[in-house]
Amino acid sequence: MDQQTVSPGIVAEVDKGSWWSLSSYIQWCPTSMYHLKKAESRILNVVKTAFEAKYVDIGKCVGGVENKIWTLMLNTDRQEKTPLVLLHGFASGVALWCLNLDSLAKERPIYAIDLLGFGSSSRPNFSNNALEAESQMVSSIEEWRKQIGLEKFVLLGHSMGGFLASAYALQHPDRVSHVILADPWGFPDRPSGNDSNSRIRIPPWVKGIAYLLQPFNPLWLIRVSGRLGPHIVRKARPDIFQKYAGMVEDPEEAISQYIYHCNAQTPTGESCFHAMMASFGWAKYPMLHRIPALRSDIPLTFIYGARSWVDRQPGQLIKESRKESSVELHVIGGAGHHVYADKTDEFHRLVLSACKTVDNSQEVVEVITIDKKPTAEEELVHERQTDISHSVLGAMQATETLETP
Repeated sequence: MDQQTVSPGIVAEVDKGSWWSLSSYIQWCPTSMYHLKKAESRILNVVKTAFEAKYVDIGKCVGGVENKIWTLMLNTDRQEKTPLVLLHGFASGVALWCLNLDSLAKERPIYAIDLLGFGSSSRPNFSNNALEAESQMVSSIEEWRKQIGLEKFVLLGHSMGGFLASAYALQHPDRVSHVILADPWGFPDRPSGNDSNSRIRIPPWVKGIAYLLQPFNPLWLIRVSGRLGPHIVRKARPDIFQKYAGMVEDPEEAISQYIYHCNAQTPTGESCFHAMMASFGWAKYPMLHRIPALRSDIPLTFIYGARSWVDRQPGQLIKESRKESSVELHVIGGAGHHVYADKTDEFHRLVLSACKTVDNSQEVVEVITIDKKPTAEEELVHERQTDISHSVLGAMQATETLETP
């Protein structure tokens, strides 16, 4: 990790975890935070850009306990460019962005987080109610934003992260400059059994999971399998490891160990997902019917994989319905659900293009602000608007904890 910076607190966390690395051999599930950190470091060695990795305290916003969100930060000194925040998908973590971080961080600050309940972040108990659980997850992202000090940013979410990115934008529209949804989960209605016109092509492994695991957290099998857990991960999804071949050393071992240790621990993030889902492939409250409430000045970019099982029809319907908004829809040929890893060059081009539109719009605003000198009357109006804005902001902050999706 020659070019990587890890805060002293994390080193202490790893050292503390080494005691558990010994005792874990006699545990049914051979996992610990030490093992997870070790697996993550092995994957992130491929990242050439210097980065800082640290925990960000977000307080007691979920579960009534102190929580922390594990965060990777790259190129944060480039404040003139709009920051890009990455939200991973279900059962994932920050390390699986390893193929993207260098390209995305060339010109702008990048922040990648382990969502609360996943990866190395804290694992508080979430509500069993779908909307409450979703709101708790959104609250954790908002508290993280406050602690990092971001005013406005581009928000990119993959799969479940896309669902949560949309939910965040609905609740906090003033904080997002652009929302990028990479093969987002939770947008379409669940089709009826007789819906033969649906374009959703659910692969057999997804159907099997959806049928067998409805009463349980989706990845319960990994935990009840004990020492066989890592082997099950390797055999279940061999296609994932191939995506990292040529970059990550021994990707089958490295990626499978990372995925296992991300998901063999207390499954509170899974419980949150379980609360939000109607079944493995669908949300109880599909985002298709909620996005119309998103403020019209927030651009949306959908990026789908042509070979993905995720239904992209909602993206098309949203594009057609938001006539007054900027909505882009892209389908990357040859890419599956993990579109960010399947076709990295095209994915990076689309993401960076979306980010540059935000940069350009901000530059136009700055030029207008600098070149145009306000009249005395305009200055008086501005002062009155500022007083009103401060009053409204104070009221919003006082009632912030009462917000609902």
